[in-house]
Amino acid sequence: MKRTNGRTIRDVAREAKVSLGTVSRVLNQHESVSGEIRERVERAIRALGYTPNAVAQSMRKKRTRTVGCIIRDINLPALAAFVRAAHDAFFQAGYALLLTNSEGQRHREMELVALLSSRKADALIIAHHSEQDEELHQMLKAADIPVVLVDREYPAWADAVMVDHRGGVRRATEQLLQLGHRRIALITGSPALYPGRERIAGFEAAHRAFGVKPVQRLIRRESFLADYAFQQTSILVTGKDPPTAIVAGGIDVLPGVLRALRTRGLSIPGDISLVAASDSDLAQLSEPPITVESWDYAEIGRIAAQLVLERLATKGKAEPRRVLVPAELVQRGSCAPPRGASRRERA
Repeated sequence: MKRTNGRTIRDVAREAKVSLGTVSRVLNQHESVSGEIRERVERAIRALGYTPNAVAQSMRKKRTRTVGCIIRDINLPALAAFVRAAHDAFFQAGYALLLTNSEGQRHREMELVALLSSRKADALIIAHHSEQDEELHQMLKAADIPVVLVDREYPAWADAVMVDHRGGVRRATEQLLQLGHRRIALITGSPALYPGRERIAGFEAAHRAFGVKPVQRLIRRESFLADYAFQQTSILVTGKDPPTAIVAGGIDVLPGVLRALRTRGLSIPGDISLVAASDSDLAQLSEPPITVESWDYAEIGRIAAQLVLERLATKGKAEPRRVLVPAELVQRGSCAPPRGASRRERA
């Protein structure tokens, strides 16, 4: 007889005045139990402090009630709200969130997917290093569990929650163009990843709307890392016809850009205007505070968890679902007209 916290399933049955089989069906979420009986058994469970044996339940139901989550860097403060919201949603549903760190490395990502699959995780949330890695896509497919992508578009068969980076960067760039900037730099990641290509698309769309061609040499699109942003900003601001404004397109891009500008003694927005992607303590506490393309990380976490839970509940083969989270432009003090801009240029 199963015994946890000094209580057994027989104690629950006696307290609820039902059979052992009825208690078992309630614990295993069997649909044949009526609402009144289910409520009576659950009330007895709470009164006795009975805790079901999770290992035994997992063996019967072939579930571990764990969800794996693979992200690039667990040290990024911006992701804390995402993790907390997802964790809370899963905890309330009786699942544990297992968080892992890929460091953006392909081999580590593959190992983590294999490990979570072998440990029988019930589902997987992932922000993977490449949307063009077919071997990884096949490994995810072979795991045969619900997969939810975070800020990724491919593989196309998986559910996904994505940020509207195109709209956010378009609005940021339009503001800079409205102020009279014509040499605007964009520093972001590779177009092989959804955030990179969407930011580039928004940047170019804003220029088209103003009838202005973007300066292609000012678009740097190889990495989201701070060191890359520092290097490219340093090169841009010391070159011929330097940018009068920069759009920092990535969570980790802003620290690199700020370090480069301060190393060169450039003031914001006096010497150069700046817009960043994702709000942060750094953006808010900088002097002046930085205008940002902002979105709700907690909302992304809640949506990702909900997509997983719905798949687990229905076990269906429905079409992949895509949820686009809006990004808004939060205006602060880091943008101003470029020096020497005429009123006509600012029109």
